[in-house]
Amino acid sequence: MASRIEHRAEYAQGVAEVFAAETSEEALTARLAEIGGKNSALLSHSADADGARYTLRQGIEAEKLPQIVRKLQPGDLYVDREHTFTRGGDGYTGTAKATVSGMPGEITARTEIRPAGEGTVVETRGEVKVKIPLVGGKLESFVAGELTKLLAREAQFSAEWLARTS
Repeated sequence: MASRIEHRAEYAQGVAEVFAAETSEEALTARLAEIGGKNSALLSHSADADGARYTLRQGIEAEKLPQIVRKLQPGDLYVDREHTFTRGGDGYTGTAKATVSGMPGEITARTEIRPAGEGTVVETRGEVKVKIPLVGGKLESFVAGELTKLLAREAQFSAEWLARTS
């Protein structure tokens, strides 16, 4: 059974500005520097007005992990996130796949960036599946909760980025 991820953020700026704040190399690099964790990096990046494709690596230090995770995977964890966005109509649709070092399973999500009144909404829905007998469900819940918190922190960073650059 999978654990769900859901997050929604609203911005006063238009779709083009929000898309840039979510996908530009400059914004992603700054976001990783601020909230990416240990040894975070932008591993690949390409973007234009029609879409974007990039891969992020984010690190989680071992001491910040729950005991059950440290038993299964000693040392720091790394999350690699592959994102693809495609322009469609007056917004963008994105998909993301993530892997966690040393953990069998998958994280998938779909994101929409679309106009909402005078501004823009970014909505993400996904799921976490961990394929470890007996403890998989606990790990799924933990990872889903942490990802939801991360999406909220990333949305806050994007709002601050837009305030500085708009």
